[in-house]
This record gives sequence, C-alpha cells and structure tokens, in this order.
Amino acid sequence: MSNRAEDMMKWTVNNEGFAQVGFVGALVIVLLVVFQFITGSHMLAPTNLQNIVMANAHIAVLAIGMILVVTVGQLDLSVGSTAAFSSMCAALVLAASGAPWWIGLVLGLAIGALVGAAQGFIVARFALPAFIVTVAGMIILRGGVQWGSAALSVPVPSEFTVLGAGYLPSIGNIAGINLATVAVGAVCAALAVSRIFASRIRRRRHGLEESTLRPWLASAAAIIGIGILTFLFASGRPGTSFPIPGVVVLVLVAVYHVVSTRTAFGRHVRAIGGNARAAALSGVNVQKVQILVMANMGLLAALAGMMFAGRSTAAGPLDGQLWELDAIAAVFIGGAAVAGGRGSILGAVLGAALMAVLSNGLLLVGIGSAPAAVVKGLVLLAAVALDAEGRRRADTGSEPKPSFTA
Repeated sequence: MSNRAEDMMKWTVNNEGFAQVGFVGALVIVLLVVFQFITGSHMLAPTNLQNIVMANAHIAVLAIGMILVVTVGQLDLSVGSTAAFSSMCAALVLAASGAPWWIGLVLGLAIGALVGAAQGFIVARFALPAFIVTVAGMIILRGGVQWGSAALSVPVPSEFTVLGAGYLPSIGNIAGINLATVAVGAVCAALAVSRIFASRIRRRRHGLEESTLRPWLASAAAIIGIGILTFLFASGRPGTSFPIPGVVVLVLVAVYHVVSTRTAFGRHVRAIGGNARAAALSGVNVQKVQILVMANMGLLAALAGMMFAGRSTAAGPLDGQLWELDAIAAVFIGGAAVAGGRGSILGAVLGAALMAVLSNGLLLVGIGSAPAAVVKGLVLLAAVALDAEGRRRADTGSEPKPSFTA
C-alpha cells in the first residue's frame, strides 16, 4: 500500500471517530439540559457535577483500556476483579509493612499489569478467546480477593484519597472562580480546537472540500461548551475545584489518543481487529500486540481499583463487581465496532460520561437503581443495534465505502 493510501486510511479512521465523538458528546449535552429542567436545576449544580466525576472516573479509566481490547477483537471480563485484586494487594502490603503510599501504588499497578499480561499470553499462545480466559481470571481473582482479605475491608493511606476524591490545589480565586479549574478548561479548549483544525487540514490535503465556516463553528461550540462546564466546576463551594480523578481521566485520554491514532502500535491494534490473519501476513506481531493490549488493560484496571479504594478510604472485598459490564457498555455506546477494528478513546470516555449522567439524572428524579439499570441496558442495546445496522447497510452498498488506491 502506498504512503498516500495509508495516510488516507488513517484519516478515514480518525474522521469516523471524530464524527462519533460529536454525536455522543451531543447526547451527553442533551441529557444534561433535559435533567437540568426536570430536576429543578440540580443536575448542573457544581457539587453534583463534581460528584458525577468522582463517582465514575474509575469506569472511564476502564473504558480507555477496554476500547483497545475491543478494537483488537476481544473482550476482558476480568477487569473488575483485577481492579479489586490489585487494590487489595496494595492495601494489605501497606497495612502489614507500613511502607510509603507510593510503594503500594506502584505495587498495585505492577500486579494489574502482570495479571493482564498473563491472561494475554494465554490468549495469544493458545489462540483462545479472551472472553473465556478472562472469565476464568475473574473467578480466580475474585476468590483471591475474598481469601486474602478474609472478606474484610482494608484501609488505604490518606494519599490514596487524593487520587480518588481529591481536588486540584488552589492557585487563587477571582470572584469566587477557581483558577486551577480555569487552567484545566483552557487546556481542554485549546486541544479541542487544535483537533478540529487538524481534521480540516487533513481533509484539504486529501482533496475533500468543506465549508470554510465549519471548523470555526465547531470550535466556537467546543469553546462555549467547555467554558460553561469550566465555570460550573470552578464556581463550587470554597475548597473545591475540578476533581483530581477527572484530571487523571483527561491525561489518559490525551496520552492514549496519541498512542491509538499516531503510533504504529495503534495501527496494529486496528489491523488485528479488522483481520488478524491479514495483519500477520503484513508483518504485524499479532501475539505481541495482544499481550500488550491485555497488559495495558490490567494496568488501567489496577489504577481504577486504587482510585475507587481512595474514594472509599478502603479496599473492599466486593469492589469491582460488574465494572466490566459498565466499561464494555461505555465503549460500544462510544462507537466501537462489535466485530473489532474501530474505536475511539474519547468516544469511549464520552460513552462512560453518558452512562454516568443518565444514572445520576435518573437518581435525581427519584428512579431507583433497578429501573435505572433497565434503562442503561436499553441504551446499550440500541447502540449495538445501530452499529450492526450501519455495518449491514455498508455491506449491501447502501452507504458509500471509502476506497484506497495502492
């Protein structure tokens, strides 16, 4: 394949992801506005928004790892148990040894990565579906958590609380507006605008014309949306600002977006998900990529587990239950292809945000957790059905397919 064809394929993948991100982001905004009116202005209260971020940041972290697993054509059903096992091991070691908190953090991350790598090795070496391997891992790890903790919660150091429920340190306030949160919002707006204009440059490079006003209008919408959220987060009660768990998610989004769209590893992940045999014939080390993807999932699961333990002030034997389902729902709502080969980091995080806003809004209007679970399940079913319908129409020629010339 020529360099131009490869560049065109990369642009097509990125552009599809950008369109899906815009669609899911619009849905999140619509839900926020609707629940704002229904709940009597409680949804967009700064305290409620901060609580949404803190309560769901760990799911967003899992979704970032899961999108790579799904894109490579697999599923990891052990992430909740891996999160619980890693955070419990870290808590037990710190409680028994009195070691510094960062030792526990590094140990937990290492355990998660090793668990993921071990499962990835079994998947790659024996050509087994990750679904089966990780179900076995889920059972083993959940038993290990119960056994090692004697079914009791184990406290974690106060530094873990900062990771799971802390706020950005104050660098000053102007008229009650937290400047640290404003700085985060400014960085996010700058990145969003640069992403919009980078997409326009790629379109023009490949001879695809568009309205001159389009990037400016999209940039204005992004700046206004981010600006409103920044103001809301920055105007909370004294002593609060943008939550640190949210900062962790934003940093991971930036890093993994670059990894998935600008590196050979990201291209290999998509190639394997599209056609593993063809990827192997083209020189991709399929087994190595599969192991790395699963190890990365374990690493992020461990981080999510310790973030949750920090927010709860203890690692619990029941932590992580059903987290894998929330993460999988987030990535499919965010536009990941059921068959693999396509996915967006930002789309997965926005999928997690949509589920979080939906759950919080239903709670605010007095709908219990059981009916809320039914609604979330219907949303996931609709997302998968829409993906399947889109693929069917593309296969029958109802939608134009991108063509690449060698």
